[in-house]
Amino acid sequence: METLADLFEDTLRDIYYAEKHILQALPKMAKKASSEDLSAAFTKHHGETESQIQRLEQIFKLIGKNARGKKCDAIEGILKEAEELMQEAKTDTVRDAAMVGAAQAVEHYEISRYGTLRAWANKLGMDDAADLLSETLAEEKATDQALTQLAETEINVDADDLPEKHEGAMMPKKRAASK
Repeated sequence: METLADLFEDTLRDIYYAEKHILQALPKMAKKASSEDLSAAFTKHHGETESQIQRLEQIFKLIGKNARGKKCDAIEGILKEAEELMQEAKTDTVRDAAMVGAAQAVEHYEISRYGTLRAWANKLGMDDAADLLSETLAEEKATDQALTQLAETEINVDADDLPEKHEGAMMPKKRAASK
C-alpha cells in the first residue's frame, strides 16, 4: 500500500469480507434468540446487511475494482467469541444478553470501519462512495441504538435474575451507608 486510495481499497475489502460473514451469522443468531424482539432485530439487520453488501459492490464498481473480500481477523474473532458465548450460556435469557453484547461488538467494529472509509472517500474526492458509506454508517448506528434499547428494556432485565437465587454465585457488595 503506497497511497490513501490503496488503503481505502484494502479496508473496503476487509469490510466486504466482514459483511459477508455477518450475513451468514445473523440467521443463526435469530434462530437461537429466545426473545421475539431480538430475533426480529437480527432478521431486520440481515436484510440491511444484504443492502450494505450491495452498496459495497457499487463502491467497488466506482473505483473500477472487482468486489472481493480480504480476510478480516477482527470479525472472525468477534463472531467466534459470539458462538462460544452462545454455547456456554446456561439459560435462554443469558444467551440473549450474550448475543446482544456480541452483536454490539460487531456494530462497533462496523461503525469504526464505515466512519473511516467515509472520511477517506471524502478526502479522495469520492463523493458518491462517501454518500453510500454514510447511508450504511447511519444504519449501523441505528442498529447499535436499537440493540441498546432492547438490552436496557428487555434482554438485560430478563437475564438479571438475582444472583442470590444461585448457590455459590457472586453476591454484589453492599455499599456502606453514607452519613
